[in-house]
Amino acid sequence: MAKTQDFTAIMKDVMGAFPVDTTAMEDAFKSTATLNEKLSNVALEAAEKSAEISNKWTKDTLAKLTEVSKAKTDPADYAKAATDFASASAEVAAENMAAFAEIAKKVQMDTVELFMAAGKDITEDATAAVKKATNDVTAAAKKAAAK
Repeated sequence: MAKTQDFTAIMKDVMGAFPVDTTAMEDAFKSTATLNEKLSNVALEAAEKSAEISNKWTKDTLAKLTEVSKAKTDPADYAKAATDFASASAEVAAENMAAFAEIAKKVQMDTVELFMAAGKDITEDATAAVKKATNDVTAAAKKAAAK
């Protein structure tokens, strides 16, 4: 009867001849974690500023509604109060929307800046990892050929 060849020893030799360096993966993980932390900070800062604007806007609106809801002696005063409220609300809305747009613009600029820096770092890390891997494989191949 024919005996099947045991490939376990062969695979151990092959895998041993080409060692895997996990530092590149560890560095990539660290870089990704750092980038995520910075992006989270950008998002949280924007959320905080947006909440401040929304809170102020709400308080201003409620203060103006207090004036509108007061009892008037002349019916024309109700129309004037409503008109004043609508006019003031439109003005405040435009200001607040501009403030939200500034926050969005800053988030966009910060995010692009972070991705540009990360791209540069990743390119440098990848180049170094490929160079090291090439050197390791070349050395392992020469060692295997010398046996």
